[in-house]
Amino acid sequence: MIKSKKLLKIKSIKHSFFNKTGGKSKNIYRSLNCGLGSKDELSNVKKNLKIVAKKISKSAKNIFLLHQMHSNKFIFIDRKNIFRSKPKADAIITNLKNLPIGVLTADCVPILICDERKNLIAAIHAGWKGAYKDIISKVINFMIKKGSDPANIIAAIGPAISVSNYEVKEDFKKKFIKKDKKNNKFFKRKYKRLYFDLPNYVKSCLLKNKIKNIEKINIDTFNINNNFFSARRALKLNHVDYGRNISIIMLN
Repeated sequence: MIKSKKLLKIKSIKHSFFNKTGGKSKNIYRSLNCGLGSKDELSNVKKNLKIVAKKISKSAKNIFLLHQMHSNKFIFIDRKNIFRSKPKADAIITNLKNLPIGVLTADCVPILICDERKNLIAAIHAGWKGAYKDIISKVINFMIKKGSDPANIIAAIGPAISVSNYEVKEDFKKKFIKKDKKNNKFFKRKYKRLYFDLPNYVKSCLLKNKIKNIEKINIDTFNINNNFFSARRALKLNHVDYGRNISIIMLN
């Protein structure tokens, strides 16, 4: 479990960025695979989710997860908006207590957000597609509509693939440069190969939305020594599938 130092200071929430240890899954999913969409045994994934929920809080309800699809869609959960099934979206915002909200990643960027004054929290799954499509702006703008002041919002950027391991094609870069020429700074060349800095691009999206209270946890999910699931590492190792890391935030 990795904690954000900034979020730890807020007594009204609990949170964690979980790695792959402490679960029941076997083989390539060993051990805390929380991906219901993976090819892992469903019973093991469900056991893993219960383990995570207990670590967050004994009073926590079931973890609310999404059917993630690399979009810019988000949902808001309050007493009027209760979802009976997993909605298709990539971010959750809520003001409900004892409801852990979570996102699953395996190299993409998990973002946990809190506005203590308005009792609002959010969890965002930001892969390059969602970040490019402005999912971060959409979440922040909704929170502002609900009364949040960007000055009171704290954002923690969790473990994700680092620039040194995120190789991309030229067309990928052209897409980002076409959107904004300043995006050139998020691309690096090494030995004629091109790499993209997704975590810092995500940070720039938060800064554009006047969020200044940001913590970026610099842990590379691709590096096997860091003990996180990684889609890119699984591909390199010719694995048929991969586990998913879970990141959780909850209002007490």
